[in-house]
Amino acid sequence: MNKVVQDQPLAERMRPQTLDQVVGQKHLLGENKPLRRVLEGGHLHSMIFWGPPGTGKTTLARMLADHGAAELLTISAVTSGVQDIRKAISYASEVKESGGQVLLFVDEVHRFNKAQQDAFLPHIENGVIVFVGATTENPSFELNNALLSRTRVYLLKPITEKENAALIQHALADVEKGLGWLKLEIEVEAIELLAASAQGDARRALGYLETVADIAASDCQVGGTVTLDQMRQVITERTVRFDKQGDHFYDQISALHKSIRGSNPDAAAYWLGRMIEGGCDPHYLLRRLVRIASEDVGNADPRALTITLDAWNSFDRLGSPEGDLAITHAAIYLAVCAKSNAVYRAHKLARQAVNEFPDQPVPLHIRNAPTKLSKAMGHGKGYRYAHDETNTFSAGQSYFPEPMGEPEYYTPSENGLEKKIGDKMKWLRSLNRGQA
Repeated sequence: MNKVVQDQPLAERMRPQTLDQVVGQKHLLGENKPLRRVLEGGHLHSMIFWGPPGTGKTTLARMLADHGAAELLTISAVTSGVQDIRKAISYASEVKESGGQVLLFVDEVHRFNKAQQDAFLPHIENGVIVFVGATTENPSFELNNALLSRTRVYLLKPITEKENAALIQHALADVEKGLGWLKLEIEVEAIELLAASAQGDARRALGYLETVADIAASDCQVGGTVTLDQMRQVITERTVRFDKQGDHFYDQISALHKSIRGSNPDAAAYWLGRMIEGGCDPHYLLRRLVRIASEDVGNADPRALTITLDAWNSFDRLGSPEGDLAITHAAIYLAVCAKSNAVYRAHKLARQAVNEFPDQPVPLHIRNAPTKLSKAMGHGKGYRYAHDETNTFSAGQSYFPEPMGEPEYYTPSENGLEKKIGDKMKWLRSLNRGQA
C-alpha cells in the first residue's frame, strides 16, 4: 500500500467520489431528490448544509464543485477572519473575470459574526461566488436573515447504524483505499457495536475502525478476527453528544420537559441522564424542574414544588455525582404525579390583564388605612373581614378595579388535588353570584 495514502486518515481515504458512493442522505440524494438534481444538472446555487458532524457536508461541497465545473475554495470560520474573506473574494473575482466559477465552501459558518456574514452578501448576489456554508447549528438562530434569504438550506440527517455498518464493511473490503490489504475480519456483533457507538457520525465510525485495525494488526501481520469483547475494550466509553449552547442542548431539554409533561418517568430519567453525562450545569436542570413543578403540575400536586426544591437543596449539600440522584428523584416524581397547567394559564392571563389595565387605582375598600388621613380619605371603608363572615368568605366582595369587572383567570383542572380546589371555587363563585 502506498505510504502517502496510508498516512492519510481512513475517513479521508474513503471519502466518496461519486453520488453512488455516498452513505445516507437519501432524502436529498435519492432519485429525483432536490440535491441530486442540482448535482446531476450542474446548475449550482448558493446553499447551507445543516447537520451533525460526519454526515457529508464537506463531501457534498466537493461534489458540487466537481459537477458544476467550479473551482473549490475552502475557508473555516474557526480560523478565518475578514481578511481571509476578502482574499477569497478577490481571488474569486479574478476567476470570474477569466470565465471561471469559484465555489466558496465556508465550514462552521455559524462561527462568523454578523459583519463577517454580511461580507458575503453582495458577492453572492452578483454571482462572484457560489456560496456553500456548513453548520451544525440551527441556521434560523445562528445565521443572518439576509444570508438565509440568499441561500437554500439543506438538512443533513445523522447516518443510521445500518448505514454506518455498511460503510465499515466497505472499508474492510476495499484494498486500494481501505483496510482490505489487512484481511481483517470483525464479528457481526462487534461491527454493530462500532456502528452504534459512532452516533450517526460516519467520520467517527471510520476513526473507530482505524483504531481497531491498528490494534488488531500491523504491516507485517495480516489477517485475524476482532471479537465483540475486543471491540468493547477499544470503545470503552461512548461520547455523549451535547452542546451547552447549541441545538442539541435545546432539543434535549425540550425532550426532558415533554417527557415529564407526558407522564413518562422512564424517558424523563433517560433525557436527564443524557444531559448530566453531557456536562449540563445541574442547577440549570433544577431551575427547569422547578419551573415544570409550577407550569405542568401546579396545584394538582403542590408537593411537586416542595420535592423539587428539596432536590435542589440535596444537590447543593452533596454535589455530583451523589446529588445527581436527587435530581432524578424529582424528575421522576414530576413525571408520575397529577398534572395541571391551570396555574400557568392563570399566570399568563393575569399578565395580559396587567398590560391591559396597568394603572387602575386600588379600590378604596381594600386599600391600607394605617393613618387618620387615609381613613378620612375613605381607605378601607366598607371592607368586610373574611374571618368574621360565614364560611370565612365575604360573598359578593370585589377585589378588582371596577373597570375590570370580575374576571376568572384560574380554572382548576379535574386532576389530583385541583379537583377539590375546583369544587370549592365553584361553590364560592356561586355564593358571589348570589350576592351580585
